[in-house]
Amino acid sequence: MSEQQPPAVSVIMPVLNEERHLRTSVRHILEQDYAGELEVVIALGPSADRTDEIAAELVREDPRVHTVPNPTGRTPAALNAAIKASRHPIVVRVDGHGMLSPNYIATAVRLLDETGAQNVGGIMHAEGENAWEQAVAAAMTSRIGVGNAAFHTGGAAAPAETVYLGVFRREVLEKLGGYNEEFIRAQDWELNFRIREDGGLIWFSPELKVSYRPRPNVKALAKQYKNYGRWRHVVARYHQGSINLRYLAAPTAVVAIAAGLVVGAAVTPWGLVVPAGYLAAITAGSLPAGRGLPLKARAQIPVALATMHMSWGFGFLTSPRALAKKVIASRREPVRAG
Repeated sequence: MSEQQPPAVSVIMPVLNEERHLRTSVRHILEQDYAGELEVVIALGPSADRTDEIAAELVREDPRVHTVPNPTGRTPAALNAAIKASRHPIVVRVDGHGMLSPNYIATAVRLLDETGAQNVGGIMHAEGENAWEQAVAAAMTSRIGVGNAAFHTGGAAAPAETVYLGVFRREVLEKLGGYNEEFIRAQDWELNFRIREDGGLIWFSPELKVSYRPRPNVKALAKQYKNYGRWRHVVARYHQGSINLRYLAAPTAVVAIAAGLVVGAAVTPWGLVVPAGYLAAITAGSLPAGRGLPLKARAQIPVALATMHMSWGFGFLTSPRALAKKVIASRREPVRAG
């Protein structure tokens, strides 16, 4: 990859009900400090808001923006449709509520060249626009909230199991058949697992940062994390040996707290020590996580932490084996550029 002639880049975006952030997200792409050719391919799901209208406006306003249909509304299908419709050797994944930092693409292309990685990514920099979203953002960027995942909490540049979103060499997407469309969630982790199994390198760098807008309420956050846990268990069943102790922390907490509540209600009040201890831990952990935030946001961090932990753990524990069996294990046809 020559510095004089940067490689052309395709940015792919799966979108569904993204009227709130889509225009700003695309603006962050089109205003990148990057000298190479750039295109944006938006895969449109069946939105119930003004997403399609906004996307049509963006296409009219800039010839670099294109759209493709995604009638299923499923993220991996949207990604594969956008990959097929795109043309360039570097493929950048961005979500409709993600905001790239100004030099994100230039830095990612440089890192691909320097490291020889097949996929590079960085920090999921959660940012809230109100007190609740600020609380969720604090929870999502704290170790008590998400463990030691570097793409949430930061860290030194290094090989990684997975990264947030990702900037890929097209050749690896074609070789491995793109995203597995059976994985409604966890499709990034599953694809990165296959890249690593194929001998490819996944590289994390804190130089790369994407601002992320958290879910706007408790119900939406609970649904998000329940699906994360549900589909992470599918990945564990699909790829034997892909689980580690970090992923078992939330399910273990759910079982321990439920058992403590039952024992505390039916046998002895001592059973309540477990749920009380958990509440004390997340309350204490919320103090450093909320440093510098308004009081209203700090007060909601324990609620965000409990919602994330309990929902993820419940989703993991209740993920049905039948769901994993539905995942197609056969090799898929390559996703080649049209």
